[in-house]
Amino acid sequence: MVIELPELRNRVHVFRDRTEAGEVLARMLEGYRGSEALVLAVPAGGVPVAAAIARELGLALDVAVVSKITLPWNTEAGYGAVAFDGTVRLNEALLPELGLSEEDVAEGIERTKRKVERRAKTLRGDRPLPDLTHRTAILVDDGLASGFTMRVAVEALRNAGAREVVVAVPTAHAEAVRRLAGAVEVLYCPNIRGGGRFAVAEAYERWSDVEEEEVERILEAEKSENQ
Repeated sequence: MVIELPELRNRVHVFRDRTEAGEVLARMLEGYRGSEALVLAVPAGGVPVAAAIARELGLALDVAVVSKITLPWNTEAGYGAVAFDGTVRLNEALLPELGLSEEDVAEGIERTKRKVERRAKTLRGDRPLPDLTHRTAILVDDGLASGFTMRVAVEALRNAGAREVVVAVPTAHAEAVRRLAGAVEVLYCPNIRGGGRFAVAEAYERWSDVEEEEVERILEAEKSENQ
């Protein structure tokens, strides 16, 4: 099931920033207020969005570290993803077009595994993932272009025993929504856009990369507030 805001379909610059986008999503997720649902942010861009959702709805916040495997010549483009539990998936349909050798791919996987392990250690320490067998996991990022990385994150949460996985993203390409919707119980996305050209950043008036230091600061602030 997909839940959107039809008045925002195919529009750009609909959110001031990631925090406002999270507040919009929180209103859509009102039914989870004060529940046992766990909000899981995909670092880095998903953290400010997820923090706003958790704060507005009184929910616990954690992170689900996942990263795309990027091209050697373009760190913005990916051909697969690695999740926090070691799950690796390659975009088999795309690989033949890229001209990568087996060594290139193996090196990309190992580099991304190290990145995920380092980031997970930094953000979660040695804490195990909370038990999800009787909880809803609300997986949050700041947007979906292809949706491939999010699909791998969903798979990792299923492997962890999540009873119900909900995806909440402020903006997404319509094709990514179509591909991902069948893998989760509900997909919330206020701003769905179609067309041949799509950039997550175009949903926002203010856009910049979220540095790891900011991610740590947001998570620490949320932790202090809930102690």
